[in-house]
Amino acid sequence: MVKRLTAARVRDAAPLFAALGDPTRLSLVARLSSDGPESIAGLSESAEVSRQAVTKHLHVLEDAGLARCFRRGRERIWELEPDRLDDAHEHLERIGAQWDAALSRLKAFVEED
Repeated sequence: MVKRLTAARVRDAAPLFAALGDPTRLSLVARLSSDGPESIAGLSESAEVSRQAVTKHLHVLEDAGLARCFRRGRERIWELEPDRLDDAHEHLERIGAQWDAALSRLKAFVEED
């Protein structure tokens, strides 16, 4: 039997997936994941939005627990929070398992004599 997501876990996951649902933020997550910690200036170089917009997107990621920043000299360096991505993966795995179970039940029902 596949465990269902509780209401509390859904409430916890909603801001996570909302943050990942924006193309700019998803691009920032991918960049931090592949390139490692980076300054706002560095993250803004190849972005299709302004530096100010990148900063706002990073704060949304921070609020969702996906990124954090620290100071290095005068710069703020942003890095990914891998544990929160693990949470997203766990949620998607659970949803996938629920779909697999539902499809198995449907198959059994359709193939009944």
